[in-house]
Amino acid sequence: MKITTLFAALFLFVTASLSAQEISEHALGLRLGDSDGFGAEISYQKSIGSSNRAEFDLGWRDSRDFDAFKLTGVYQWVRPLDGNFNWYYGVGGGLGSVNFDEGNGSFYGDNDGVFVFAAGDIGVEYNFDIPLLISLDFRPEIGLIGYDGFDNDFNFDIALGIRYQF
Repeated sequence: MKITTLFAALFLFVTASLSAQEISEHALGLRLGDSDGFGAEISYQKSIGSSNRAEFDLGWRDSRDFDAFKLTGVYQWVRPLDGNFNWYYGVGGGLGSVNFDEGNGSFYGDNDGVFVFAAGDIGVEYNFDIPLLISLDFRPEIGLIGYDGFDNDFNFDIALGIRYQF
């Protein structure tokens, strides 16, 4: 009886993992938002298999205390929710360059330069019947190299994404 239950549970898990979903081969658009100030990123997604993809973002962040450019890469697993809704999660990292504005009384000091970070990603997306994808995600980032004081070495990046699929 235990073996039958184990095989039934395994069968249900495998069939749930193989459920049909549509991930576009390519998606290009914008990712807007940030935890502190304003951030805009040009975002590109490339499918890898039927339920995985890579996302690359080239972005700019602006706040009262600093300006930064960053390049982020995230590997994502995409799972269906209901209808055209999917949820996804992933891991990755990136690098960037920051310039602090000491004229505004910044407490960051003289830490301008290059930084490297690790990132996670979790979000929900809606895939319209037209080639449009809209998403809301949360990307926590933790500084690894050169982050001295930048966003206190940890950044809660929340953003709205809109992408054209092709």
